[in-house]
Amino acid sequence: MEKYALLPEQLIREGVIEESDLYRPQALTREEVVRVHQADYVQKLEEGGLSRQEERRTGFPLSQQLVEREYTICGGSVQNVEHALNEGVALNIAGGTHHAYSDHGEGFCLFNDIALAADHYLQKRPNAQLLVVDLDVHQGNGTAELLQNEPRVFTFSMHGKNNYPLHKEKSDLDVALEDGCPDERYLSLLQDHLDALFDRLSPEFVFFQSGVDVLATDKLGRLGLSLNGCRERDALVFSRCARAGVPVTVCMGGGYSEKLSDILEAHVQTFEEARKAFG
Repeated sequence: MEKYALLPEQLIREGVIEESDLYRPQALTREEVVRVHQADYVQKLEEGGLSRQEERRTGFPLSQQLVEREYTICGGSVQNVEHALNEGVALNIAGGTHHAYSDHGEGFCLFNDIALAADHYLQKRPNAQLLVVDLDVHQGNGTAELLQNEPRVFTFSMHGKNNYPLHKEKSDLDVALEDGCPDERYLSLLQDHLDALFDRLSPEFVFFQSGVDVLATDKLGRLGLSLNGCRERDALVFSRCARAGVPVTVCMGGGYSEKLSDILEAHVQTFEEARKAFG
């Protein structure tokens, strides 16, 4: 998508980041990916062996370039873990591939970068308690499936009740929103749930899926958030993490507003609020 090329330029142009703040991620290895995804599924992707039905389910025409892109995107989310531990926060320009399951891809997602990053964290720090805060308008169904038997990772998804996917998986906490949910209702619910989860879990690390398809202008979203409401959403997450001294990584997720400028502005706001909270 065009936004992935334009977002870094916009961030630099507006002075939110400097070019030196950017890094090029290293692609994950096959061995790292199969710790989370089933080996036969990964092999089919690498060999171009998906059936036509499986390929349609992903939403992409399968190619070697696409698979390599997924390895790199997921590498960015994994490497962000270490950056966040050092800096407090780290953001992936792309990522948020929360519809990828253990054995198949769907919804424009082949590998699940959130589950892979959580696995990376737990490989090095096996006694951790992690929290996924998925605020994309679509439920993080693949993340829920991949982490359903992992008690060290709590999955929280706040999403459109009537939106994709038709069949929702069971996250540890699902908050399903009615169509047209406005800023005030959305932010109140989010505040209450974040406070309760931090008090209950005392997470030591947070993975934040910050999709901007919650905007009222989004062609696929069906919620009612304004640009300022989307900014306040991000500020709530970052301020809660910063107050608790909890590092957070961010993946950008979806955004399908008619105007590309609305998508870029919403994503830029995420970076601005991260900088405000963590300095």
